[in-house]
Amino acid sequence: MHQISQEMQQCIQNCLACHKTCLQRAMNHCLETGGKHTEPAHFRLMINCAEICQTSANFMLSGSDLHRLTCGVCAEVCQRCADDCERVGDMEECVQACQRCAASCRQMAGAAS
Repeated sequence: MHQISQEMQQCIQNCLACHKTCLQRAMNHCLETGGKHTEPAHFRLMINCAEICQTSANFMLSGSDLHRLTCGVCAEVCQRCADDCERVGDMEECVQACQRCAASCRQMAGAAS
């Protein structure tokens, strides 16, 4: 059976938490708030972030040795999402979830199998 390290378990948790936060905030807070929150580039980034977080978690959970690639992309998308959520404002929960996920995915992307 595939052994999941403590670091990978934490990364999976961070990815799933970021997926949940970005999807919920985009579909509820952003759509209801409007304005900058529903700018196409911002809204698209939040949905893309939720998707890549779920995908990265799935790759790690499945034991794929390609998880380093998905985690590398995930770290980049999460960092961009955190920066954009900070720019839009009133998105602190997203900023924190994205930054946590980006940090742990950067670690996973650089880790040897």
